[in-house]
Amino acid sequence: MGLLSSKDTSGDNEMAFDFHFPTSKKALIIFTRNPELGKVKTRLAKSVGDEIALKIYTFLLKHTVEITEKLNVDKYVFYSENIHRDDMWNPDIFRKKLQTGSDLGERMKNAFSDILGMGYEKAIIIGSDMFDLTKNDLETAYDALETTAFVIGPATDGGYYLLGMKELNSDIFQNKTWGTSKVLEATLNDLKDEKYLLLDERNDVDYYEDIKNVDAFQQFLPPS
Repeated sequence: MGLLSSKDTSGDNEMAFDFHFPTSKKALIIFTRNPELGKVKTRLAKSVGDEIALKIYTFLLKHTVEITEKLNVDKYVFYSENIHRDDMWNPDIFRKKLQTGSDLGERMKNAFSDILGMGYEKAIIIGSDMFDLTKNDLETAYDALETTAFVIGPATDGGYYLLGMKELNSDIFQNKTWGTSKVLEATLNDLKDEKYLLLDERNDVDYYEDIKNVDAFQQFLPPS
């Protein structure tokens, strides 16, 4: 699950240890899986097959590049397994790192700790497969952190598609059953004594039902 091992410390993965001086007070953390056949969108693949699932995931990655590349913040792509120097994430725009940790919560906590430890005043994390997410949504989230300590984008499946903070709160990454409909509820319970803002709800892409009626995905699906 993205753990850094000795075999990961050569070649492109050496970029994970590059130190970057902040050029902004704001940082965006983008979590991504390496796009490999049979390893991405596995729940969707049960309905459409591995090849189409990979094509859809690649389409979603490109969408994420498009909505983030001109965002006026420092941008970090955290890869799940191996860093790719020459891929769609232009290294002149996106700084590249590896996820580390035993589960999603620990990986997110470590990423926030890393980024906030560099001196950034606002940090936001997103995944790389949210078609409903826009550049405006991200700008709204950063604006929210002017007046609140946390910002959360709730997903329709009971999780969240965005999380932002100004100081690390480790509690929200612990004791969660990741990938279930209770993640958002449990996270908000951890923040019950904190000031936070909820963004508009957005649809995640995990199952065939999430895309079957969306025009942008019809190019990948067989005629009904």
